[in-house]
Formats: sequence, structure tokens, C-alpha cells
Amino acid sequence: MKEILEYMFEGNTLSRIQAKESLLSVGKGMHTEIEFASFLTVFKMRPITWEEMGGFRDAMDELSLKIDLLEYNAIDVVGTGGDGKNTFNISTLACLILAGAGVNVTKHGNYAVSSISGSSNLLELLGYKFSNDPDKLKNDLDKGNFCFMHAPLFHPAMKHITPVRQALKVQTFFNVLGPMINPASPKYQVLGVNNRENFDHYKNVYETLDVNYAIVNSTDGYDEVSLTADTLIARDKKEILFSPEHFGMEKINPETIFGGNSINEAASIFMSILQGKGSVEQNNVVAANAAVGLHLFHPEKNLEECVEIAAESLKSGRALEKLKAVTAA
Repeated sequence: MKEILEYMFEGNTLSRIQAKESLLSVGKGMHTEIEFASFLTVFKMRPITWEEMGGFRDAMDELSLKIDLLEYNAIDVVGTGGDGKNTFNISTLACLILAGAGVNVTKHGNYAVSSISGSSNLLELLGYKFSNDPDKLKNDLDKGNFCFMHAPLFHPAMKHITPVRQALKVQTFFNVLGPMINPASPKYQVLGVNNRENFDHYKNVYETLDVNYAIVNSTDGYDEVSLTADTLIARDKKEILFSPEHFGMEKINPETIFGGNSINEAASIFMSILQGKGSVEQNNVVAANAAVGLHLFHPEKNLEECVEIAAESLKSGRALEKLKAVTAA
């Protein structure tokens, strides 16, 4: 670590291989907390490069507890968080809508970063049992086309990393790394990011991976299709700007997708939408995000067809049935 630190202190950036090897050694407990804190501090003093982010992704992927669910040909819809918008759990709802539409979902998530309730907070409250047992995860997929992987159960290297992050009390590159390190490596991934810099980094990294991806960033700073502004989406080495009208919808006000002031309130909003009691704005925003996933999974269908399929999954109650299937005692 000493050599790497001196190399970076001289103003140099790391290659993807150097970044990977550096974080691998940290994840294996080969360095002191002070050394690792110094390493993280470098990336608070200058921007991270996409090669460095790619190397850190590669390291965390190698260090993770891998789960072979490839037979399920699954998708994940997930955001980095950190946008400070405190929306309701849009990506988790989109995942259940996809499940209701017959698409298998292997969702990876954690407790909240910038909102009141992250996917782990919500699903735990609703009765989902966290596990890293492959049989349990496969059973959930068989019953409900959905399983959830609570990040701490799949990333044992975090025991060497988390104490330093907690002691520093500042955001680090780990805050945006989570969506990239799904331990099931789903073939399809919709990844929401909260700013243009992260959008470019994710796009550059995913162009090097064997994944069918869609990277999403609302131009007003949401890590999802918010319908509050246009949305930039990267796919197949192309970028396209989508307006709400592209989804057959109208622009909405930010307050209509507010996530509540407590975990219980967030859960209440979530269940209200699943039970068919959501507002037009709430229903539209989850259908739009699910439609991006459906369009990725079914490229032969146009976007508005995918919106209709998503809306029907929600309206028919099939999305709710999938939640009940995986939370039943």
C-alpha cells in the first residue's frame, strides 16, 4: 500500500488492474485502517476515473460470495442512491412489476443511503427473510419470480472496509459502487445514477462487461426515470434523451413521488401503490422504470408497449402477488 499511496500522492491515477489489486488487498485484510483511510482520502481530493471505478468493481466482484442463478436469465433494477431526493422505493416496485410480468428478478440492495428507506429497510419490514442460501433464493424465484440479496450477506470483505467508512463519516466511491456488484451477475441490469459524472463512469465500465445494460440518469439529478425532467439512458454504446412523452406520460412535480418521513410511512406508500391505490404520478413513475427493464429484456417491443405491460402487471395485482409469494411465512 505504501508504494500505491506514494504513487497517487504524486498526482498519478491508477490503471484498472492497479485499482483492482489495491482493493483486493484491502478486502483481504492486508492493510491497516490508517492506510486504507489514506487511500480513500485520495479520492476525496480528486475525481475518480472510470478505470479506477472499474477496477474497484472488479475487486469487489471477485471478493463477493457469488451465487449461480444464471439459469433464471434474470434482471436487476437498482440505483446508486445518494441523490438526496427521498423518493419512495421506485426501483423495488419496478422489480416487482417486472416479476409480475413474468421476468425473473435477482435484486441486490442495502439499507438506505440518502432516503428514509432503502430496499433492505423496506423488504425487511414487509417480512422478507434475508439469506445467502442458494436454495432459498431459488425457491423465491420459483415462487415469485423475485429474490433479494441483502448486500452485507454477500460481501464479506466489507468487514475490513466498513469500520473505516464509518469512522470517516464522508461519502466515498463505495456509495456508488453497490449496483455494480450484484453477486448473482444478472444478464440484464438497469442502473440508476445520480449525476452525469457517475453516468459516464458507469457507461464506460459497462461497455467492457458482458451485460445487457441500461444506465439511467434524470437530468435534474434523480437516479431513476423520475418523470420530473428528461432522462438520459445509455444502452449499446449509445446515449438517448427520453422525455416523459416518450413513455406516453406527462411531466410531474417532485413532491408527487416523495418517499415519506419514516420507514413505516415509506412502506405504507409502497403497499398502497401495489394494492392499486397509488396516484397517477406514482403509478406512472414505477411503470416507466419497469418499462426500461422490459424494453431491455424484450428489445423487440417498443417502449410504449413495455409501459402497457408494466401498467397491467401493477393494475392486475400480479406484482402484489409476487411480493406475497416471497414474504409468506
